[in-house]
Amino acid sequence: MNVVSAQRIPFVKATACGNDFLIIESAQVDGDQAEFTRKICDRHFGVGADGVEWISLTANATADIQIQLINADGSAAEISGNGTRCVAAHWFAEHAGRTDQRDRVAIETDAGIKVCVLTRDGGTEFEFETRMGQASVGDLLTLRLGGGDVTGIPVSTGNPHFVVFVEGFPPKWQEQGAEIGSHAHFKHGVNVEFVKAVDPENIEIRIFERGAGETQSSGTGSCASAVAAITSGRAKSPVQVHAPGGIQTVRWESGEMLLGGLAKLICKGEFLWQA
Repeated sequence: MNVVSAQRIPFVKATACGNDFLIIESAQVDGDQAEFTRKICDRHFGVGADGVEWISLTANATADIQIQLINADGSAAEISGNGTRCVAAHWFAEHAGRTDQRDRVAIETDAGIKVCVLTRDGGTEFEFETRMGQASVGDLLTLRLGGGDVTGIPVSTGNPHFVVFVEGFPPKWQEQGAEIGSHAHFKHGVNVEFVKAVDPENIEIRIFERGAGETQSSGTGSCASAVAAITSGRAKSPVQVHAPGGIQTVRWESGEMLLGGLAKLICKGEFLWQA
C-alpha cells in the first residue's frame, strides 16, 4: 500500500471589513498555486477565504515585501486594497517590538507599490491609510443585458471596475452583477459595484468581484465607487463608503486615492495539502 503524506502549509487568516484573505509564503508551495488556492479557499472543504495573498521577498529597493493575489476561483488579480491592508497587518504583527519598526510598509503588488501607513495598532486589529495611486475614470457606458440595458461608469483603480448608481439595490443584484462581470465588453472581466448615494459624505455599496462573487467589502471597489460618486457630482472628498462588512474612508486628492480602514488578524494554522 502506498502512503502519501500531506504537506503542512502554514497560513495566516485576516479580514478587512469582512473581505477575508489567507496569507501564505510563496516558497511554502511548489507547483500549481492556483489549484492550491481553490482548495484552501473552499468554505466547506478548506479554510475558506475570498483569496490568497502570496507573499515573497522583493527585488525592488523601495518596497518591503512583494505580494501576488489569487482569487478563490484560482484566477489572478492585479490587486485587492483590503488584501493589501491584511498583509500590512500581518507585517506589523511580525515586526512588533523591533527597534527598526516604522509607521508604514511599502508593498509591491501587480498594480504597483502601495504604501500602508499605520494609524492605530491594536495588537491584532490595525488601522491604515493606504496610498492607492491614481484612478482612471471612463465615460458613461451602457451595456445590454438579458433583463435590459444598464448604464455605469468604468473606473480603473489598478484593477477594472464598473460602477452602477441605483436608488435602491435590486432584489437580484448578484445575478445582474455576475452578468455584467462576464460581459463580452470586458475581455478580462470586471468588478461590479452597485452604489446608492446617501448624501455628499456617504455612499452605500454592494460588490460582485471577479473570481470571488459577492463579497462583504472591497478596498479598490470602495475607491472606485467613491471616485465615481465624486466625479459625477454625487459626493465630495472624503467619502465614507458603507459596505455590508464595514465602513472605509476614501480621500481623493490631486488625483490620488487614499483608502482608510481596518484590518484584523483572525488566526494562524496549517493546511494539510496533498498535491
